[in-house]
Amino acid sequence: MRNYKEEFQRWFDSPALSEEEWKELDAIKDDEKEIESRFYAPLEFGTAGLRGTMKMGLHHMNVYVIRHATQAFANVIAAEGEEAKAKGIAIAHDCRLNGRAFAEEAAAVMAANGIHVRIFDSLRPTPELSFAVRYYGCTAGLNVTASHNPKEYNGYKVYWSDGAQLPPDHAEAIAQQMEAIDIFTGIKTCDYAEAVREGKIEIIGEETDEAFLKEVMAQAIDTEAVKAAADDFKIVYTPFHGCGHKLVPEALKRLGIKHLYCEPQQMVIDGNFPTVVSPNPENPEGFYLAVDLAKEVGSDLIIGTDPDSDRIGTMVRKGDEYVTITGNQMGVLLLDYIINARKKLGTLPENAGAMNSIVSTTMARAVAEANGVHFEETFTGFKFMAERVAAWEAANSYKYIFAFEESYGYMVGDYVRDKDAVTASVLVAEMAAHYHLQGMTLLDAMNALYEKYGWYKEKTLNLVMPGLDGLAKMKALMDDLRAKPPENIAGEEVIRLRDYLDGSIAVAGLGKVDKTPFRGSNVLYFELADGSSFIVRPSGTEPKIKVYLLVRGKSAEDCQAKVDKYVKFAEELGK
Repeated sequence: MRNYKEEFQRWFDSPALSEEEWKELDAIKDDEKEIESRFYAPLEFGTAGLRGTMKMGLHHMNVYVIRHATQAFANVIAAEGEEAKAKGIAIAHDCRLNGRAFAEEAAAVMAANGIHVRIFDSLRPTPELSFAVRYYGCTAGLNVTASHNPKEYNGYKVYWSDGAQLPPDHAEAIAQQMEAIDIFTGIKTCDYAEAVREGKIEIIGEETDEAFLKEVMAQAIDTEAVKAAADDFKIVYTPFHGCGHKLVPEALKRLGIKHLYCEPQQMVIDGNFPTVVSPNPENPEGFYLAVDLAKEVGSDLIIGTDPDSDRIGTMVRKGDEYVTITGNQMGVLLLDYIINARKKLGTLPENAGAMNSIVSTTMARAVAEANGVHFEETFTGFKFMAERVAAWEAANSYKYIFAFEESYGYMVGDYVRDKDAVTASVLVAEMAAHYHLQGMTLLDAMNALYEKYGWYKEKTLNLVMPGLDGLAKMKALMDDLRAKPPENIAGEEVIRLRDYLDGSIAVAGLGKVDKTPFRGSNVLYFELADGSSFIVRPSGTEPKIKVYLLVRGKSAEDCQAKVDKYVKFAEELGK
């Protein structure tokens, strides 16, 4: 393994670099800290692929890292045999800077390795890439996206033949290949345009959109409710400059929404995201332009999708203002709505099942079980939910009707195996129209669910640990919590600790007494005497520890008081 100075020099001297790329490195040749940050290690290839800022260097996103990862990915596909190569790969990208260039670079490497490529003609939502893998029977998929990260980022998200993100064993195989392949001399590539002319790279577009939209619209449950509400029900939509701009409005119109207002400034495709600091639908401040438009037209609902259109955020009218429905709340609302709307129409399977991640609200289980629906939890990440769906299918045990995560991601239908903001937009709009007919907003509906199922509240905190020493700090915190787990958190006794890394369950005073149903993820899950949960895990894509607070209480005020005391404890952890 070269040290960072040697690696920098190797790049600096490489004839592969363009003059502009060489100049970027020349500008930092006397800045040792910057050189170290760019070359101390490669970007780590995990089950989420790669994600990083766009700069020259081993630890960033650029054409050399893209080619390197793609050669490794091509080797893994080729190892499956000639049929796998012929079935090939589907490739997409979102609105980010360099997105098209990176996608075409990856396509050229795949084609040079004898792997058939289907690449979208322009930017597309992430769920449509998952759909394309399944629809065309591809061996794999690749999406150039950094989801909701700031504009400096891009990423490389990989899928397997089931349309889900790569399972850990395949991700590990790619990571091993990357270690063995030289980033400059070990790559096979070809001329992109020539490969298109020769049919090695196939361009796909509107025909795939139509096939996808047909499946999306089939998820609508009660279009009569939309029809009945359509004359005075209004929606404002923003794609945050990203790839929801085309398919989300089209799907909503096909659903029967008559009064749809798209925020004009944010309908402009732009990877610089000029109107927002962060294009993340979890952040209410990004909705300011949509809120202005909603106030102007008297909208009942605001829908926003992130740049790759796999996550959806919503706001609803409350008097003269607009308030956020959280990712957890929307998951509970949709779960309850899907169950009861399908029951009413007689389309709910007898063996219906639903799921969410271990860091998402525990209210979902209460809703499912009260309605006779099987419920399970998985690790964070829709690839794990996709695995459970596949296992249910193989065993012919449960028929999944809905899956979600607290981070504003929702999955329905058998045509995608990832979170899908296009389909979620349709179901949210239909559900909001259903409640609109009853004189209720989604906020009113959520409060009614609390009255019915009990009071719950959730909060996520980010303990940011940037810089080269950030990873060391994150590791030290997790190690300390494992070695000396607290007996109480903010005065509340810890009754059980689930360690999802080794799969152990420990009880105070008794030690390890049981095993979790799955293991292998760096998550510590503290169960408290008051029915609340305090969960700690390092982020897989950013330099921060995430703390999830899941509380239960007797009222909204009781829940808020519990959240407040656990927030203080969490903030102390990060110091």
